[in-house]
Amino acid sequence: MKILKIAAIGFLMASSFMSAQFKQAPLPYAYNALEAAVDAQTMEIHYSKHAAGYTANLNKAIAGTSMEKESLFTILSHISKESPAVRNNAGGHYNHELFWTVLTPKKDTKASAKLAKAITDNFGSMDAFKEKIAKAGADRFGSGWAWLIVTPDKKLAITSTANQDNPLMDVAEVKGTPIFAIDVWEHAYYLKYQNKRADYLTALWSVVNWDEISKRYDAAVK
Repeated sequence: MKILKIAAIGFLMASSFMSAQFKQAPLPYAYNALEAAVDAQTMEIHYSKHAAGYTANLNKAIAGTSMEKESLFTILSHISKESPAVRNNAGGHYNHELFWTVLTPKKDTKASAKLAKAITDNFGSMDAFKEKIAKAGADRFGSGWAWLIVTPDKKLAITSTANQDNPLMDVAEVKGTPIFAIDVWEHAYYLKYQNKRADYLTALWSVVNWDEISKRYDAAVK
């Protein structure tokens, strides 16, 4: 129950997370807007095929069950009791809906003073933080995600999860409210970077939306 409360304040809740029929939010920029790090073809396939598929398949997986009346956060909180189809697609829907918002074509975003201090306090410096979360993404074997989260005791932590799992799930080794996510599935970068995941992780910093991450941090620590 505690994690549900964290989730409720840590994510700016959209109607797509609160209805029986989950919906994919519009991409907040053009497919080619992040070319500095992510090519247009990758973005289009990622959003319109992969992510859209998770949303559609989540709705199919929960059809005719009590989960049609539950929020996404509630579903994630008891995911250990659900089928692989629900686990994979509920995670995939949430993870991508977050991922799109923490990227931006804007060039002038920066961490708020409050978030920057928390990052320095927890990881030593901004550069050290970037190295640690990039390592979490690079070291994730196979497919998965790297995360910056706010833990239940309001501290920042870096973690990674396999496949479409996330820190809101009751199965997560490290639980908390995600405020930043990095997709390290090959479909997120392979067309541009091939097997060079580390190059993708480095390039992604040029399109990170620190304004959004800062807002999410403020909400999570209230």
